[in-house]
Amino acid sequence: MATLEQKIQELVQDSIEALDCELVGIECQRSGRFLTVRVYIDKDGGVSVDDCADVSRQVSAIMDVEDLIADKYNLEVSSPGLDRPLFSLAHYQRFIGQEVSVHLRVPVLDRRKWTGKLENVTGDVITLIVDGTPQVFAFGNIQKGNIVYKFED
Repeated sequence: MATLEQKIQELVQDSIEALDCELVGIECQRSGRFLTVRVYIDKDGGVSVDDCADVSRQVSAIMDVEDLIADKYNLEVSSPGLDRPLFSLAHYQRFIGQEVSVHLRVPVLDRRKWTGKLENVTGDVITLIVDGTPQVFAFGNIQKGNIVYKFED
């Protein structure tokens, strides 16, 4: 069974690409009765406010027609930002060598949050170097992952 994020992605992917943007990923987060749908987009040369507005109008129209969400929701469209979320194995593969943080669904060694250098992606397994030691995580156990941006001094 597809998640709400997957259903939305299937509906809006082609429309976002037609606007010359890449759909990085979608997050749906409920806070009480309210649902926020976050759509992350990217583009060569960076994402402008106009790009976000164009994608927002397009996605909003599609979601209104398809009526996937019965309740009211807030739609947010933005670039991935400096702490770019990682949604797919391809994203992890693309950022090998970067510092990343992952939040796990099921703890490994009594920890859910891990931060380290992304060393390798093999099949559906991600390897981080944490304090000099390789730690291996199944992609399916990663609830959320993102780049850890380091500012230069």
